[in-house]
Amino acid sequence: MKFKMVHENYNVYDLQKSMDFYEKALGLKEKRRKEAPDGSFIIVYMGSDENDFLLELTWLKDMDRPYNLGDCEFHLAFQTDDFEAAYEKHKEMGCICFENPEMGIYFITDPDGYWLEIVP
Repeated sequence: MKFKMVHENYNVYDLQKSMDFYEKALGLKEKRRKEAPDGSFIIVYMGSDENDFLLELTWLKDMDRPYNLGDCEFHLAFQTDDFEAAYEKHKEMGCICFENPEMGIYFITDPDGYWLEIVP
Protein backbone atom coordinates (compact mmCIF):
# COMPACT_ATOMS: atom_id res chain seq x y z
CA MET A 1 0.00 0.00 0.00
CA LYS A 2 1.33 3.45 -0.93
CA PHE A 3 0.29 6.91 0.18
CA LYS A 4 0.90 10.27 -1.46
CA MET A 5 0.57 13.65 0.28
CA VAL A 6 -1.90 15.77 -1.68
CA HIS A 7 -2.67 18.84 0.43
CA GLU A 8 -2.34 20.58 3.77
CA ASN A 9 -5.10 22.72 5.27
CA TYR A 10 -4.71 26.11 6.95
CA ASN A 11 -7.78 27.87 8.32
CA VAL A 12 -7.58 31.58 7.51
CA TYR A 13 -9.34 34.64 8.88
CA ASP A 14 -9.18 36.83 5.73
CA LEU A 15 -9.28 34.61 2.64
CA GLN A 16 -8.36 37.23 0.05
CA LYS A 17 -5.50 38.59 2.14
CA SER A 18 -4.12 35.05 2.52
CA MET A 19 -4.52 34.26 -1.18
CA ASP A 20 -2.72 37.49 -2.09
CA PHE A 21 0.11 36.66 0.32
CA TYR A 22 0.64 33.13 -1.02
CA GLU A 23 0.61 34.36 -4.60
CA LYS A 24 3.05 37.22 -3.95
CA ALA A 25 5.38 35.41 -1.53
CA LEU A 26 5.44 31.93 -3.08
CA GLY A 27 3.88 32.14 -6.53
CA LEU A 28 0.93 29.92 -5.62
CA LYS A 29 -2.23 30.30 -7.68
CA GLU A 30 -5.81 29.24 -7.07
CA LYS A 31 -6.34 25.81 -8.61
CA ARG A 32 -9.93 25.20 -7.51
CA ARG A 33 -12.45 26.13 -4.83
CA LYS A 34 -15.50 24.84 -3.01
CA GLU A 35 -18.17 27.13 -1.63
CA ALA A 36 -20.94 26.06 0.72
CA PRO A 37 -24.40 26.67 -0.73
CA ASP A 38 -25.34 28.45 2.52
CA GLY A 39 -22.18 30.62 2.48
CA SER A 40 -20.82 29.08 5.70
CA PHE A 41 -17.40 28.26 4.23
CA ILE A 42 -15.10 28.71 1.25
CA ILE A 43 -12.20 26.37 0.56
CA VAL A 44 -9.54 27.47 -1.92
CA TYR A 45 -6.79 25.13 -3.11
CA MET A 46 -3.56 26.97 -3.96
CA GLY A 47 -0.72 25.35 -5.87
CA SER A 48 2.14 25.76 -8.31
CA ASP A 49 3.07 24.17 -11.62
CA GLU A 50 6.11 22.54 -9.96
CA ASN A 51 4.12 19.66 -8.43
CA ASP A 52 0.59 18.62 -7.58
CA PHE A 53 0.74 19.28 -3.81
CA LEU A 54 -1.88 21.83 -2.76
CA LEU A 55 -2.33 24.23 0.12
CA GLU A 56 -5.96 24.25 1.21
CA LEU A 57 -7.10 27.58 2.64
CA THR A 58 -10.37 27.31 4.56
CA TRP A 59 -12.44 30.37 5.45
CA LEU A 60 -15.34 29.94 7.89
CA LYS A 61 -18.08 32.58 7.93
CA ASP A 62 -18.69 32.29 11.68
CA MET A 63 -15.04 32.83 12.69
CA ASP A 64 -15.03 36.28 14.26
CA ARG A 65 -11.36 36.48 15.31
CA PRO A 66 -7.92 35.42 14.10
CA TYR A 67 -7.02 31.80 14.83
CA ASN A 68 -4.98 30.91 17.92
CA LEU A 69 -2.00 28.92 16.61
CA GLY A 70 -0.61 28.09 20.04
CA ASP A 71 3.15 27.81 20.02
CA CYS A 72 3.25 27.52 16.21
CA GLU A 73 5.48 24.46 16.44
CA PHE A 74 4.56 23.27 12.95
CA HIS A 75 5.34 24.51 9.47
CA LEU A 76 5.20 23.79 5.77
CA ALA A 77 8.50 23.96 3.84
CA PHE A 78 9.06 25.39 0.37
CA GLN A 79 12.20 24.80 -1.70
CA THR A 80 13.34 27.54 -4.05
CA ASP A 81 15.70 27.52 -7.02
CA ASP A 82 16.92 31.06 -6.18
CA PHE A 83 17.37 31.32 -2.44
CA GLU A 84 18.98 34.78 -2.48
CA ALA A 85 16.24 36.32 -4.62
CA ALA A 86 13.54 34.70 -2.48
CA TYR A 87 15.21 36.03 0.68
CA GLU A 88 15.36 39.57 -0.72
CA LYS A 89 11.71 39.41 -1.82
CA HIS A 90 10.55 38.19 1.60
CA LYS A 91 12.74 40.73 3.38
CA GLU A 92 11.14 43.48 1.26
CA MET A 93 7.67 42.10 2.12
CA GLY A 94 8.57 42.21 5.83
CA CYS A 95 7.40 38.63 6.39
CA ILE A 96 10.64 36.98 7.59
CA CYS A 97 10.03 35.88 11.18
CA PHE A 98 13.06 33.69 11.92
CA GLU A 99 16.44 33.06 10.33
CA ASN A 100 18.86 30.20 10.92
CA PRO A 101 22.00 31.03 8.91
CA GLU A 102 23.85 28.01 10.32
CA MET A 103 21.30 25.71 8.71
CA GLY A 104 20.94 27.95 5.64
CA ILE A 105 17.19 28.41 6.07
CA TYR A 106 14.69 31.04 7.13
CA PHE A 107 10.99 31.22 7.92
CA ILE A 108 8.28 33.59 6.77
CA THR A 109 4.90 34.07 8.40
CA ASP A 110 1.60 34.42 6.57
CA PRO A 111 -1.21 36.85 7.54
CA ASP A 112 -2.63 34.32 10.04
CA GLY A 113 0.71 33.57 11.70
CA TYR A 114 1.48 30.24 10.02
CA TRP A 115 5.23 29.67 9.63
CA LEU A 116 6.61 28.65 6.23
CA GLU A 117 10.17 27.39 5.92
CA ILE A 118 12.23 28.44 2.91
CA VAL A 119 15.06 26.09 1.94
CA PRO A 120 17.59 26.27 -0.91
